[in-house]
Amino acid sequence: MTRLLGASRALARASFARPASALAANSGLDSEAEGTVNKLLARWDEYKASNTTHVAPMSSMSSHPDVLLSEKPKVVLLEGIHEAAVAMFEARGMDVTSYSKALEGDELLEVAADCHLLGIRSKTQLSAEFFDRIGKERHRLWTVGCFCIGTNQVDCSAAAQRGVGVFNAPFSNTRSVAEKTLGEVIALSRRSFERSTDMHNGLWSKSAKRSHEVRGRTLGIVGYGRIGSQISVLAEGLGMKVIFYDTRKTLSLGNADVADSLDDLLARSDVVSLHVPSTPQTDMMINAEKLALMKPNSLLINNARGSVVDLEALASMIKFGHIGGAAVDVFPDEPAKNGDFEVGPLRGLKNVILTPHVGGSTEEAQVKIAEEVASKMIHGIENGSSTMSINLPELELPEPRKDVHRILHLHHNVPGVLMELNRAVAALGMNVVSQVRGLVLFRLNSHCRSSRLHSTRYYILT
Repeated sequence: MTRLLGASRALARASFARPASALAANSGLDSEAEGTVNKLLARWDEYKASNTTHVAPMSSMSSHPDVLLSEKPKVVLLEGIHEAAVAMFEARGMDVTSYSKALEGDELLEVAADCHLLGIRSKTQLSAEFFDRIGKERHRLWTVGCFCIGTNQVDCSAAAQRGVGVFNAPFSNTRSVAEKTLGEVIALSRRSFERSTDMHNGLWSKSAKRSHEVRGRTLGIVGYGRIGSQISVLAEGLGMKVIFYDTRKTLSLGNADVADSLDDLLARSDVVSLHVPSTPQTDMMINAEKLALMKPNSLLINNARGSVVDLEALASMIKFGHIGGAAVDVFPDEPAKNGDFEVGPLRGLKNVILTPHVGGSTEEAQVKIAEEVASKMIHGIENGSSTMSINLPELELPEPRKDVHRILHLHHNVPGVLMELNRAVAALGMNVVSQVRGLVLFRLNSHCRSSRLHSTRYYILT
């Protein structure tokens, strides 16, 4: 694998005032690389002393501190991420450490600050405080991979401030969630879970009361994205009529109709299925008032986010008999690991299916998620591309050439930054072959004095 050089704190310190010898003493660079960096620092000091043109101060930049040459980038995977990801990283010569659980606090900080690539699922929380703390530590973190659909557990803006790209898998488990939802539509309509519970309790209770075929009934889908649209197609295959509501203009698939409003959808649907993200706008969007608009004996399915439904109101409506049943896979406060859980007001209610956030938890989905996120992270670290990153400008770069070097520089759109960087590079007699805007790509001729630095990576944000 290409040898990687991350930006040292010396290259982003205020006014570059730290003596060059201090970098040499602590860097661990080989002599040629060490000499190149020290020359850059010395020439920069000369340039700053003689230049009178106003430029954006590099003291306003923050950078990965002391990330230096590494033959084997270190990968840490939390929460039992599938072995397919481990195999992909190891095949690229990376050092992989896996943990079966989520980490937090100082334990998380210690692990994350010592790796280049960090993989998490939905339980590990990477807050602004986390990124602020690693920014003050001796850290090497370049990329975070969320091996799931959502990224609510990561403060993506804070990650960008530290030059850390965030990737996820928005497509890979959509089929699993869609199939689970459709299975619950049928199971709730036939009251299969209730009948099964009776049998497990030794009760024979054969009855057709409040049990229905799904053919000819109306399914209302709230959120017609990647999952909702798949459910739409599958449900029509069973003979259901499909209507949907989305805040964005969305092309309907098959014979699905667009509802005029959320209230219109709730009033017309025999089954309502929710597929929306967690936002201030969707917080408790299905409350007592909205539940009262639903048809008598209608069904509610929430495989979206736990903050979307008022569970107390839902339980009351089920007990009253207005809502005929529900399937809930997500909860407002979910534990970080398996064990005892306070289920809440839906526990023990008839024709209510409760599952522990397993909508996308199939072996097929986990393999696809592992491969999708790992491939994005590998592409980012080896190629420098930010394609499909959710918090950095998207830039797809050509494959690296062996005869050039590459610097990636991430910054706000303010005057003077590129001028500073270009002059600093020119001070070493290096020729800039090309630049790609968004992230900025410098490809340096092979005759430059840092010929052993095959790939130089700077993620710097002003």
